[in-house]
Amino acid sequence: MTRKITVLGTRGIPDVLGGVETHCQNLYPAIKQQFDVDICVIARSPYVGYRKSQYKNIETLALWAPKKRSLEAIVHSVLAAFKTCFDKSAIVHVHAIGPGLVVPLLRLLGKKVVFTHHGPDYERQKWGFIARQALLLGEKFAVNYANEVIVISEVINKLIQKKHGRMDAHLIYNGVNIPKPLDAETISKTLGRYALQPKNYLVAVGRFVEEKGLHDLITAYQQSGVSEPLVLVGDADHPSEYSMHLKQLAIKTPNVILTGFLKGDALEVVFSQAKLFIMPSYHEGLPIALLEAMSFSLPVVVSDIPANLEVGLPAGTYFKVGNVADLAEKIKERVVLAPVDYSEFLQSYDWCDIAKKTASVYHLLDKSIG
Repeated sequence: MTRKITVLGTRGIPDVLGGVETHCQNLYPAIKQQFDVDICVIARSPYVGYRKSQYKNIETLALWAPKKRSLEAIVHSVLAAFKTCFDKSAIVHVHAIGPGLVVPLLRLLGKKVVFTHHGPDYERQKWGFIARQALLLGEKFAVNYANEVIVISEVINKLIQKKHGRMDAHLIYNGVNIPKPLDAETISKTLGRYALQPKNYLVAVGRFVEEKGLHDLITAYQQSGVSEPLVLVGDADHPSEYSMHLKQLAIKTPNVILTGFLKGDALEVVFSQAKLFIMPSYHEGLPIALLEAMSFSLPVVVSDIPANLEVGLPAGTYFKVGNVADLAEKIKERVVLAPVDYSEFLQSYDWCDIAKKTASVYHLLDKSIG
């Protein structure tokens, strides 16, 4: 009999911006391709255009979620947890520490639970005191009560060992796809929309939230004096005082281009045709956007936070997080570089291998899987 995995904790797939979302969009089709297992990814209704659908042989189901930052994850996760009572799933795979609050509930409902820790979200500047305490509790519940725990970086592994004494977590990195060729017409049409020239602009990709450091980037870009445009791909899921301020700052700064959220070929084109990728984040789990930039052979400038350092790039790639002058200097230095071959670095981030490792974790809980 084919066994079933239910997945919760993601806003949804496909083509929903976010690290957990990209992770799920790539991981589960790769598992399905290799193993005889049914998979259902439960999405949050405000982010997807379906009630029930399929993506690469993965069942996708949207449940209602309030479009309110502080309530969205927990309310949706509770609804999803009770939904699993009726879906005959063998295992529930929970992603991220906010949804991690429902891990004890899932155990009480008789489910076997795998939890993936994508990073200490309580370190993000956007959260107030109550939300931060809820996230800390979510981490504690998930790490202590999940049958098996997966971490996406050694930094996170050390964190949960020190804070929660969980010594048996499985280290399974995020992955990255080999870029598919894009036809010249698609490239020309997409870049033309923003009056961009191939290999003649800088790019940053991410949500418009404080911890992404995009305010630092705009200021550093101004100070650097480089002539190439700066393209910011992304927006805010929930408009905030910060996101509105960031957009105003971008609009007032010459040569800064806002594309909003992009997906599919449009995202691939704008990302892949850049001259330099910049990630000024104050917080990351293991940054998929950085891995994607490397897959496109882009020279990169990234903050020296632990998650970025773990990728192990040359020292000249990194700048002191929050140091605008250092970032400006690095932009000036690295914007002139030729494309870089990262193939040696990217060997550790293969989705096919990541799917096998994840299935082996499922196998520990159900021998018929993997």
